[in-house]
Amino acid sequence: MDHPLGHLVSVGGAEDKGTDLEKGIVQRNRLNFFELGILKTVISLSGKDNPRVEVITTASSIPDEVGQNYFDAFAKLGCNNVGHIRIRNREEVGHHEYIERLEACDCVMFSGGNQLRLSSIFGGTHFLDVLKHRYHSSKFVIAGTSAGAMAMSNTMIYEGNAALAHLKGEVKITTGLGLLQNVIIDTHFDKRGRFNRLAQAVAAQPGAIGIGLGEDTGVIVSNGDELKAIGSGCVVIIDGRKIEYNNIADIKFGQPISVENIIVHMMSKGDCYNLDKRKFLGAVIESDNED
Repeated sequence: MDHPLGHLVSVGGAEDKGTDLEKGIVQRNRLNFFELGILKTVISLSGKDNPRVEVITTASSIPDEVGQNYFDAFAKLGCNNVGHIRIRNREEVGHHEYIERLEACDCVMFSGGNQLRLSSIFGGTHFLDVLKHRYHSSKFVIAGTSAGAMAMSNTMIYEGNAALAHLKGEVKITTGLGLLQNVIIDTHFDKRGRFNRLAQAVAAQPGAIGIGLGEDTGVIVSNGDELKAIGSGCVVIIDGRKIEYNNIADIKFGQPISVENIIVHMMSKGDCYNLDKRKFLGAVIESDNED
């Protein structure tokens, strides 16, 4: 199968605005890494000086506030060609206006919030088909933060208490948007202590590679399988390919899981990893356009 021509940008969340916004606290002067890093990267990957960007706030419970904050952030970077796709339910996702705007833009940005809203509203729709076609056939950029990042994979965690994630059944999994295959993404990884949560998800599906994104941290995915770490924190890769003992299928719900021989990699800014080969590649020389 041919590699996608587009790029994915998955962000771990809390870029000095996302998490606070979901709590209803608008802090417009705290954009820092998000403004100068991730959004700058999204713009540069499009290959255009002033790309058309559509912000999709379906996951958020406060879409208008989140949308306005994105307008402000992109404007500070000199990008004023930004729209707000305010889809709230499956009836709206089929509107011709939204499909036309998706076909005309250069980038989309999925906000944070509740990733189950993304999978349940966009799953199986023409909108998602167009999104995937554009990603595979053109230099199209799909970015997502927090919930918007978690929904990119075909297998998606939608619930799971980090404190109980070592117990079978405490991590809930469903189908995401399917932009990345054989991958499971978790966000807010360091601050919320989600290693066990992602490890249980990988133990249940050892063919999938777990990607844990710390806050103020993300990955750029190129050619469908080339990951590059960006941002100020840590990206954790959990590979279950060589798991040996694994009791998750045999124990009762609520009992602690035991898993032998999970492979873990830790990546910082500039480090690369190949998903297809399951190989850590280390740091590469960065261009001036990437943060």
